[in-house]
Amino acid sequence: MKLLEQTRLGNLTLKNRMAMSAMTRSRADQHGIVGASTVEYYTQRAGAGLIFSEAIRISEEATGSPLTPGIFNENQINAWKKITDSVHKNGGLIIAQLWHTGRAGHSVDRNGKLPLAPSALPIKGMQHFTSQGMKDYEIPQELTIQEIKLIIKDYGQAAKNAIEAGFDGVELHAANGYLPNQFLAESANRRTDEYGGSYANKAQFIIEVMEELIGSVGGDRVGVKISPFHPYGDMILDHPVETYSHLIEKLNQLDIAYVELMRKSPYFPSPAHYPDIDDMDFFGKMIKHPVIANTGFDRASAEDELVKGSAELVSFGTLFLANPNLPQRFERNAPLNEPDRATMFGGGDHGYIDYPFL
Repeated sequence: MKLLEQTRLGNLTLKNRMAMSAMTRSRADQHGIVGASTVEYYTQRAGAGLIFSEAIRISEEATGSPLTPGIFNENQINAWKKITDSVHKNGGLIIAQLWHTGRAGHSVDRNGKLPLAPSALPIKGMQHFTSQGMKDYEIPQELTIQEIKLIIKDYGQAAKNAIEAGFDGVELHAANGYLPNQFLAESANRRTDEYGGSYANKAQFIIEVMEELIGSVGGDRVGVKISPFHPYGDMILDHPVETYSHLIEKLNQLDIAYVELMRKSPYFPSPAHYPDIDDMDFFGKMIKHPVIANTGFDRASAEDELVKGSAELVSFGTLFLANPNLPQRFERNAPLNEPDRATMFGGGDHGYIDYPFL
């Protein structure tokens, strides 16, 4: 199987082409510090060719959801060191996914401060999980140019912190409706300055963050995750093909290790004006860097994607969540554990580190 072949990504040698995708599990404490159970969770899954950490807040201002980890102070960095050390001792590699939630948050978990966003446009059609239960999204505070520049610097510092914590690289989370994604979508960005309006301006935030990450830790340690046709978080683009084609063209000019490409999810249908095309095939062929295919793949479809040549790796979410030794199960074509959706977000060790091994 190509899935089980060794490969290279940037400066890393991977034992297989199976990545564990980033998955928020909400098991950090109220100070954003991960504990012993999280060490065990990642160590159990060190058989992946590459692990992407759950999304990690780059600053206090980046906070969106409760009980999510950070990497902006020494206590948080030291806690992550225990995880990276254990993953490495067990033959694994792990990349830190860097996260600013933008408008996808609520003041009850932000010390009373409103979320920040490109424009003062709230998320519509869904509610946010908070420490006080589900709540409607608030109208966010529009970022000033000065605040945008400070956030870009926060990304750079978070990347340095991640390398100090022992991570093998960093990934900009520019998908799933979070801040970088918000700059691309007219449903979140109505700016008329250098960060809004044209395709080039809307892509500028992501490109400047990527340049900051490259300057901070080196391009061979940097990747990005994008989701062209994924409308989660009220991400509605007027012209998604043109917007992402321009973004990819700019990313192609950067010295980075890879692009992780989310394909459409059947759980979140694209808006009616979006084209009915194979996003992996269409956008994957545009990307000049190694592509990591993401979203909804199983053993057969992942193998097909690699054979087709449109991706170098495939990242799996809930399959890795419920099957700690997923590569071994794929190798033997063994039955898979079913994920317990009731324990995915928050809680204790049940549904976290107690899934049976093969």
